Amino acid sequence: MHSFHYRDGSLHCEDVDLSLLASEHETPLYVYSAATIRDHFRRLSSTLSGLDHHIAYAVKANSNLSILKLLAGEGAGFDIVSGGELFRVLHAGGTADGCTFAGVGKTRAEIEYALAEGIYCFNAESEAELRFIDRVAGELGKVAPVALRVNPNVDARTHKYISTGKSDNKFGVDFDDIEGIYSRAGKELQNIKLRGLQMHIGSQLTSVQPFVEAVEKVTPLAARLKDEHDIEFFSIGGGIGIIYEDALASGSNDWWDGKSGEEKPLSLEQYAAAIVPVLKPLGLKILLEPGRMIVGNAGVLLSRVLYKKQGGAKVFAVVDAGMGDLIRPALYQGHHDITPVSQSGGKSETVDVVGPICESGDFFAQDRELPILEEGDLIALLSAGAYGFVMASNYNSRPFPAEVLIEGSKARLIRRRQDFNDLIAGEEL
Repeated sequence: MHSFHYRDGSLHCEDVDLSLLASEHETPLYVYSAATIRDHFRRLSSTLSGLDHHIAYAVKANSNLSILKLLAGEGAGFDIVSGGELFRVLHAGGTADGCTFAGVGKTRAEIEYALAEGIYCFNAESEAELRFIDRVAGELGKVAPVALRVNPNVDARTHKYISTGKSDNKFGVDFDDIEGIYSRAGKELQNIKLRGLQMHIGSQLTSVQPFVEAVEKVTPLAARLKDEHDIEFFSIGGGIGIIYEDALASGSNDWWDGKSGEEKPLSLEQYAAAIVPVLKPLGLKILLEPGRMIVGNAGVLLSRVLYKKQGGAKVFAVVDAGMGDLIRPALYQGHHDITPVSQSGGKSETVDVVGPICESGDFFAQDRELPILEEGDLIALLSAGAYGFVMASNYNSRPFPAEVLIEGSKARLIRRRQDFNDLIAGEEL
């Protein structure tokens, strides 16, 4: 589900009219639904109740402090990929012993910081990294908890930029090499504790089959590592896809069932039914690292139409948000539904929705059939809660937008809009 719907002809988030919110905070503006985030977290946990499991939210999907605090209150752990993300989690009220630290390029400073704070586990992605963590831990007189990330060479059948489980991706250790590395580590490295095994095959998966293939391939390996090295967890990663097309209409139904819209996303029930029977006999704690699935449909980006431009071949709606605010369409060819905040009379036109940035790739939609937009109209780009603000930039010296979190009828500003002074903070003449 999600909490965006029309009421009296105006788009609302929970009980808040988005047109009033845009007037108060201006645009571009990110808006998030707390109820949606909580619902998605709770439903995932409930569906997996048959397993000893722990959900580590992937901070990279949306790292606003208030959202991290909300999820920490739900009992979430956190999947982090930088020292900065660990700092955010701690500042938001999370704890390091609930964090797993992933990423292929951890620095000495990040490893030292995580060890000092008591990280639950490093997910190492190469033998070289494993040996470096051992050396740093030894210099500090500590023992570092570590899991190795195995690359199962499974095709996630997703966009090439977000596929991570093939042998030609930069992530993880080749499946055929993993047991040898565990064996050498157990014999040669005195400053690490082999705590678990991790895998992750990619993001925005809408079919259960790649998950099944990966879990069935790696579970016997996890069982052997449990026997030989007494590991305590198996992390199966994240990657459950969300609806991007017809997302607003699907909010009125249980969109996890895949009954609405043209997309047929993987339902939580299908996911659990396929993997729980394979994982339960292991007797290991199962870690999951969802990000997009928790927050993706919980957010929208509000933008206002600046100009209508009739070109020789196309009609352009120039809006005040750009690729610096939401880069997914330019980077991934990612689709976001676009809807007017105020419902129109039903007429439509084919239009390109483009931003103000000096790049031809600065667009949100091309040749899209949309309700006729006029200058001054307010639009919402849906399903923008994940990989939206976190990937924003100041390109063209444009300030970051504000962020607002909705809880029922209450709207709280959780990040103020940047001003021009913020753009040059830290620079020196």
